[in-house]
Amino acid sequence: MAQKPSIPKGTRDFGPAEMAGRNYIFDTIRSVFKTYGYAPIETPSMENLSTLLGKYGEEGDKLLFRILNSGDAFSRIPYDDYRIEGTEDSYNSKALSLKVCEKGLRYDLTVPFARFVVQHQNEISFPFKRFQIQPVWRADRPQKGRYREFYQCDVDVIGSTSQLNELELVQIVDRVFTLFDVNVCIKINDRKVLTGMAEICGFPEKVVDITVAIDKIDKIGIEAVEAEMAEKGLTPEAIEVIRPILTLSGTTQEKLSVMRGLMSGNSVSGISSETGLKGLDELEELFGFIDSVGIRHDVEIDLSLARGLNYYTGAIFEVKAKDFAIGSICGGGRYDNLTGIFGLPNMSGVGISFGADRIYDVLKGLDKFPSEVTSTTRLLFANMGSDELKYLLPVVRTLREAGVACEIYPEQTKLKKQFDYADKKSIPFLSIVGGDEVERGVINIKNLSSGQQESFSKDDVNGILNFLQ
Repeated sequence: MAQKPSIPKGTRDFGPAEMAGRNYIFDTIRSVFKTYGYAPIETPSMENLSTLLGKYGEEGDKLLFRILNSGDAFSRIPYDDYRIEGTEDSYNSKALSLKVCEKGLRYDLTVPFARFVVQHQNEISFPFKRFQIQPVWRADRPQKGRYREFYQCDVDVIGSTSQLNELELVQIVDRVFTLFDVNVCIKINDRKVLTGMAEICGFPEKVVDITVAIDKIDKIGIEAVEAEMAEKGLTPEAIEVIRPILTLSGTTQEKLSVMRGLMSGNSVSGISSETGLKGLDELEELFGFIDSVGIRHDVEIDLSLARGLNYYTGAIFEVKAKDFAIGSICGGGRYDNLTGIFGLPNMSGVGISFGADRIYDVLKGLDKFPSEVTSTTRLLFANMGSDELKYLLPVVRTLREAGVACEIYPEQTKLKKQFDYADKKSIPFLSIVGGDEVERGVINIKNLSSGQQESFSKDDVNGILNFLQ
């Protein structure tokens, strides 16, 4: 019995129509990256586990896809060395997995980028501005807008602490979604403010627990977030300090003013935070830059924004579509010492990642793909016979060299079948050249949408090109 074909959950096949849309996304984002002086790199799909582990927090480590060293990686394992004492068949799974899996699929593009910078530091100039468009993998539970294999479009600059870099990322986001004609909101916070939040509530050592909890606020709500913080050991008094911060509203200046009061010791705890105040200074400078350049889309301070990755140290970003229900479609932040893990300390960087798969879902859901994107072929020549083919082949070659995507229907068959082929492939123009056209040396082209039809000399390439616009 033949096996039913299938693919792993959380992955997808992409046909020609989907690929046309995805390439439109990649090409648009790539073009904007280039206008800001960023250059492309690529890194391997797999990295050493030592490169990946510990960079994304405990929850992130659980989502790493690990790769067996070989197909028979378990064959020579001394299992007794990994058996839990006092049991027959229970093993230390973490230690065992490290023995048989020394590599893993990359979880994101930022950690491999940090590894790349350290490894190639003598070959690149700082500040180093790079973009990277490649797939990443996470062993997450598949659901709407969340996949196990998906593409990220990352842009980072490393080797500079200037917040002009953060401004540039906001401008890139603004430009990309203006080109996509998608209305978005750009949310910004600062990781130092979150550290200050932990300090003024009296639990500086629980900053990771607090940020992991509040990072879920959009998914589970503030009551569930507070319950999780309580489970992590925060007292009701500490949660009372945090609660008004998570629900703070108003203008940018109003939010900054209230937070300055809290970070200066005016909360119920009476504790101040220099780190939190520094984060507020950074936000004020960044929003000053943003106001000076003018951004088309909404930009706001969101003090509940946490971003779950542990390596962020400064500004953090998240972008959400305003007219389509889906999670964040873009996110990133400042990291001050990610390269230090690999032996190159004090190398600050900042970057942002566009989630191509979610952006595709948004563009499709809002019907924002340009009509010309859905077709890879612009002009179809009907097959009317061998004599007509001999006449057409040089014409088709000339048009292709001029950049026109065109094809000839491969078999001589009924015109209805050839029309149906053009319709199914969303080919906008059709040419039917019979014996009379061959004798007169002309090419007939019909716009299948408007019905407009014109004849051109077979050598009138410019006329044909203008008609196909």
